[in-house]
Amino acid sequence: MLNLDDLILFSTIIDSGSLTQASKKMGVPKSKLSRRLANLEAELGYQLLVRTTRKQELTESGMLLYRSCKPHLEALSNVENDLHELNTTPKGTLNILLPIEFFNQVISTIVTNYAKQYPDVIVQCSHYSSELPEENYHYDLIFVLHENDLANTTWVGKQLLSFPQSIYAGVDYDTQHLQVPEDLEKEHCITSNVNAQWLFRDKRKIQLISVKEKMVLSSPQMRLEATSQHLGVAKLPDYLCQSNGQLLNVKRIQLSKDPVALKLTVLYQSRSIAFKTRKFLEYFQSNIGCLT
Repeated sequence: MLNLDDLILFSTIIDSGSLTQASKKMGVPKSKLSRRLANLEAELGYQLLVRTTRKQELTESGMLLYRSCKPHLEALSNVENDLHELNTTPKGTLNILLPIEFFNQVISTIVTNYAKQYPDVIVQCSHYSSELPEENYHYDLIFVLHENDLANTTWVGKQLLSFPQSIYAGVDYDTQHLQVPEDLEKEHCITSNVNAQWLFRDKRKIQLISVKEKMVLSSPQMRLEATSQHLGVAKLPDYLCQSNGQLLNVKRIQLSKDPVALKLTVLYQSRSIAFKTRKFLEYFQSNIGCLT
């Protein structure tokens, strides 16, 4: 089988016009080049180059080999250059999957500023409304909001932030009878999924409360609106329910235990990630202070 290094050497000798020039270009002694060329000819069983003191000429076999290998060597060189550029310059398409209605304005600002800073990157953002997204290799980064630890996966996970949560009701909703998490079991609740279990922090343990859904709304913004309309109580992240430190037509219910915080984790396919992806993660992490 032909050795790729020998083909590169042979092609360089031809392109340079002489062994002397090829030796200078490659930084390899002329005697070594001559010896490797002779070994290649011996391996093939054909003379490739006729050399005199004044010039070198390709034989018919040498011309056939040169014409056949040259396009492939150039293609390999282009791939090598492209790979180097891909891993030293942000470029290409960056596919990101985000939870629906998650800090849309802030995320939009981060994404657009990143795109302006790195114009050779095409940013494509999609959203999911389910509790947890499916791991899809189409995406370079998947951002997940979760309370429980994520299931074991081949993806790499990095927790970025945590967001406190509380139980909320409309401002005129009667909440005097709600003292402990167990009181929620008979209450009308607005949940994100059917047969929901709300998690509360009980010292170092987690307490699960099964709640009765009055409404099931995957959109957190819709859950907030339904809560403000006194249709039931909801577990919501605190950041969603306030603006400039003021609650948005809801009140926080003080229970004996607090709900488990919501965590933000980013998933990526392996520790070896493209330069564009690594740069976005760095940019995102330097700007996530806007989310708290």
